[in-house]
Amino acid sequence: MLDYMQQWPKLSKDTIRTIVFNALEENVNFYEENILGIPGSHLDNKVFYQDAPFLKDAPYLTALIHNPNHIGCHTLEKSESFFKGTHQLERELIALCAEQILQAEAESCDGYVAAGGTEANLQAIWIYRNYFRNRYGVSNDSICILCSRDSHYSMSKAANVFNLDIAFVQVEDDTRSLNEEHLQQVIQEKKTQGKNHFIVVANMMTTMFGSVDNVDTYTAALEAHGCLFRMHVDAAFGGFLYPFTNPDNTLNFRNKHITSVTLDAHKMVQAPYGTGIFLIRKGFMQHANTKEASYVEGEDYTLIGSRSGANAIAVWMILMTYGRYGWEEKTTTLLNRAAWLTHELDKAGIAYYRDPFSNIITIRSGFLNKEIATRYGLVPDNHQQPNWYKVVVMDHVTIDRLLPLLQELQAYQEQNCLLEREQV
Repeated sequence: MLDYMQQWPKLSKDTIRTIVFNALEENVNFYEENILGIPGSHLDNKVFYQDAPFLKDAPYLTALIHNPNHIGCHTLEKSESFFKGTHQLERELIALCAEQILQAEAESCDGYVAAGGTEANLQAIWIYRNYFRNRYGVSNDSICILCSRDSHYSMSKAANVFNLDIAFVQVEDDTRSLNEEHLQQVIQEKKTQGKNHFIVVANMMTTMFGSVDNVDTYTAALEAHGCLFRMHVDAAFGGFLYPFTNPDNTLNFRNKHITSVTLDAHKMVQAPYGTGIFLIRKGFMQHANTKEASYVEGEDYTLIGSRSGANAIAVWMILMTYGRYGWEEKTTTLLNRAAWLTHELDKAGIAYYRDPFSNIITIRSGFLNKEIATRYGLVPDNHQQPNWYKVVVMDHVTIDRLLPLLQELQAYQEQNCLLEREQV
């Protein structure tokens, strides 16, 4: 690991360009080297011009053209030596996310850049299913995924793909917090069905509400029932925001109960789509080893197999452009804008949900109509019968852009109040 990664400093564009181009130089060059055994190459030069003058100042575009394959998990002992230069950048990115953002001990985590948060969540559940089967000799019938009703749909997808049972815990309507009584009921019910091994998924900002699960609620209930469990944190939305807006949170690797985390760089980091990040404590990645991938140097431990190294480079470039303090300033700005909107909604008497450390504001559907939602691209919890619509405060969502929405919400509220008075 390079020294500059220890404190996550802000790097200049020239430094970033030099590091990326040096990494690409360490990779195979299909046109200058006599490489005969790889079923791949740089992008087709009849379609993608590889000698454009502007490319010397465009490391990400150059990486796309060089087309490095990041198959496998590079934090383990071996990976494809043909692409060793850019594999190192991915290792640095994994270490930055695990250690600088999620407070892991140095060199204590494995991980890779996945195709998105969905794949990263599936990777976790795949590993834990195999872990329970390998370590305890149990069948799928003894294993259950446990998560809240607000969890991402990828949990249901994982249950289907890996042939596992799944149980959803109810949440309180106003606070989105786990219903502890229902959690107890669910665990007891699953135990009577022979489920004694649980894959728990805790949320660090859910997709619809930005709500955050209290992991102690899960651990206390499962330990009281004598259940074995492994806990994964779905931080696909919150992973690059919540650790900075709420640095005292316990959804990180300091918590002994948390073994793995999903982050999603194509949301808050504004990286290209297809850049989920999977992190897991060392000693667990081996449960996803596909030994049949014997022609791959280092074999393969991932669901996706071959993947573009350019995406990992893009995330590395973005984070190193900001540095820690620049990133903290960015997240603080988003949080302040979200707080401004909720303050105005409070004054207007408009009902909403927002975690105080989140940039998602979810408004009850009774306080707006479909026309307003459509005009501002507000996303419903259900397109058939919406109960909520969400606003996500991103870089482009400035207060100037929030003002017209607020004014329409206020007008709609005043109109409804007038109609109620007339009916009385």
